[in-house]
Amino acid sequence: MSRSSHTGNPAGASAHGHGRGYWVGTILAILLTAIPFWLVMSDALHNAQATIAVIFAMALAQIVVHVICFLHLDTRSEGGWSLLAFLFTTIIVVLTIGGSMWVMYHLNANMMPMPGGAAGEM
Repeated sequence: MSRSSHTGNPAGASAHGHGRGYWVGTILAILLTAIPFWLVMSDALHNAQATIAVIFAMALAQIVVHVICFLHLDTRSEGGWSLLAFLFTTIIVVLTIGGSMWVMYHLNANMMPMPGGAAGEM
């Protein structure tokens, strides 16, 4: 029985993390969750727009932390193909969601009846 598939690290494959990486990722994820929670609960910025911007920035940072620390996507794993596939998927999802939001906004702005418009005079 061959033990090489369970004990060795074949060439081109990356290690699936180590304890230190998981701890760093866990601590960063907790911080990136606790800071927005504290901002909202204490109203520290006294500005809703700034609070939303900080929360959005923390959410993006948390996505990066999860991708690097827990999903182990980097340029070394599988020759960088898994990272490239992830980036392509991200671009497609952003384009789909952004395009849908753009279409819905313009449908709402241009197709809703106007007060006192032609539809109201019938």
